[in-house]
Amino acid sequence: MNLSKPKLLSGDASFRKFYRNNNIITVVSKKESRKNLLIYDAINRILIKNKIKAPKLIGQNYKFKNMQIEDFGNVTVYQKVKKNNKKKFIYYKKIIKLLNSLQKIKTKKIKTFLGSTYKVPKYSKKILLNEAKLFLDWYIPKKIKNKNQIILKKKLILILKSLINKIKFSSQTFVHRDFHVSNLMIKNKKLCLIDSQDAVFGNVAYDLASLIDDVRLKTSTRFKQNIFEEYIKTNKKMNIENFKNDFEILSVLRNLKIIGIFTRLSIRDNKDNYLKLIPYAWKLIEQRTKKNKKFIELKTILDKFFSKKKRKKNNN
Repeated sequence: MNLSKPKLLSGDASFRKFYRNNNIITVVSKKESRKNLLIYDAINRILIKNKIKAPKLIGQNYKFKNMQIEDFGNVTVYQKVKKNNKKKFIYYKKIIKLLNSLQKIKTKKIKTFLGSTYKVPKYSKKILLNEAKLFLDWYIPKKIKNKNQIILKKKLILILKSLINKIKFSSQTFVHRDFHVSNLMIKNKKLCLIDSQDAVFGNVAYDLASLIDDVRLKTSTRFKQNIFEEYIKTNKKMNIENFKNDFEILSVLRNLKIIGIFTRLSIRDNKDNYLKLIPYAWKLIEQRTKKNKKFIELKTILDKFFSKKKRKKNNN
């Protein structure tokens, strides 16, 4: 009889806790359990159905807010590319191949482990705006004095709406929504995808923007461009001009959202370790808005209210 004690693993930005015991991962989610357990498994079922490696369900006790899933081990692509810069492009080529497979998924409905039907939601323009507004709701109050907050928020809302209306592609592609190297595991030399509970049908450029402009991993402008070109090479029929337009807008919106989320994690959940990533999120926004006509208004207002000193200072 094995009486080994479950080992608590390092968590993520969600309300979940992960425990390992006998090569099984137990996921516990006291808050948002529908999303973090039921929907997470539903999306994993869709991925597995479409021949993408995702954690299989082993058992569940939904009443007590937990489930057991397949253990992919400890090795993430993030760890591999951080250790071996020479093989970085090789890994990213494999990731692009996986992304292409992900984007071919047409399954919109799946049975959950409770027998109900889960329908993958659409990533509407309204949701995109609400996510970008996290920057306004959490980061601005922390950094800007009361008088200027109202002016800044009103102007930013109009600019963000205008940018979202410039998006060309419709929401018809399967989008993981958090597609980056920390959410890609390696088991038996194969890429495995985790943290998929927020998946939607959305813009074809979103996951590539998430991968290339990843706030957790610093890469050169040249490397980012190489990955972008690698993706385009595998999608030759695509309207490149429209795709590049959407890619840039979605990258900026995503990183504004990330700044808002990381600030909220600190203020609301006492998770301060994400604050150190905010300066690089700012840098990614700067890189995409610099010398880019469609971002003139956004860049002007951000430069006016957020000095370089403010962007670097992220302590409580």
